[in-house]
Amino acid sequence: MTRKVLFVDDEPNILQSIKRNLRKDFDVDTANGGEEALQKLASNGEYAIVVSDMRMPGMDGVEFLSKAKQQWPDTVRMMLTGNADQQTAVDAVNKGDVFRFLNKPCDAAALASAVTVGLRQYELITAEKHLLENTLRGSIKALADILALTNPELFGRTTRFKRRMAQIAEAMQLTNVWQFESAALLSQLGCVTLPADLVRRQSTGEQLSTEELAEFSAHANVGADLLKTIPRMEDVAQYIHYQGKNYDGTGFPADSVSGEKIPLGARLLKVVIDFDAAESSGLSVEDALQRLKQSPTKYDPDILAALEKAVNQASGLKVATVAINALTDAMVIAADILTFDNVLLIAKGQETTLSTRRHLQSYKANGQIGDTVSVLVPA
Repeated sequence: MTRKVLFVDDEPNILQSIKRNLRKDFDVDTANGGEEALQKLASNGEYAIVVSDMRMPGMDGVEFLSKAKQQWPDTVRMMLTGNADQQTAVDAVNKGDVFRFLNKPCDAAALASAVTVGLRQYELITAEKHLLENTLRGSIKALADILALTNPELFGRTTRFKRRMAQIAEAMQLTNVWQFESAALLSQLGCVTLPADLVRRQSTGEQLSTEELAEFSAHANVGADLLKTIPRMEDVAQYIHYQGKNYDGTGFPADSVSGEKIPLGARLLKVVIDFDAAESSGLSVEDALQRLKQSPTKYDPDILAALEKAVNQASGLKVATVAINALTDAMVIAADILTFDNVLLIAKGQETTLSTRRHLQSYKANGQIGDTVSVLVPA
């Protein structure tokens, strides 16, 4: 965990004084103005704290801290200035999300105390992020993996949803991608309450009757209800709740929410799930994309554009045959893996994990499948 502190001021003498007073206790770096500070943030890795003067030529402290917040949101931001008017403080807090506002001149002891508190705040922020990334995400992935092994026809496609979701999120330069990926992995959780034939027909894009569509759409409420009681999963539950909602406000649930008022994660899910259904019906990637474009009122146009960009970028893959014992994590299965008795073990598009590899090795050892499988690799 970094403990670097960056001080930003247009007066070299002040920067030298700060560095001289604090360098024994902190990893201090300095920048002569906002532009140089942004360059250092970009090139030197994340800083735990940035402390900026307000009055600087070219780019003032509020503008600099606002830009720093956008690119490095975990970095704790402080302002040190002699201009202590109320509006400056308001702008600094509102635009730059400033953690501390210190009057200038600030003696070394007070500044050191503020930096110490700022480092504790940074540790809290990064600890929470670590918890999300390594505990909650790991638990979600393990649950999705188990579901995919127990019911590959139903849950095997959710790993395809996740991979496509990640591609679109990258194309749109979204943050908090873990929430969108989690929603993709758990989007079909409520389907355990539905008839298997109904789920199969919907997943391949077959036309459902009005009654069947209403019955199927109810799974989103079930899944959302299961998740919303879990801490940090409230947003994910909302994404799943609205996954069947069309951009024009039609669809499920039947309420007045439409357009950008539909949660972003739900709009992403709508595109990802419908695109996968089109592909599963036998359409090529290009034809599946065209099918979605023919119903523009159903989808967020920005997400459709990002999908097209993601599809084009991900097209450089080919199918390769790999021995089961040579499989590694995160390989993508290129075709459904069936036993000799025609039982589906792993669905096309699912990523390999330790549990899936052991699953396949067990069936291979028992003579129920062959020695190799097809996976996607870079062309």
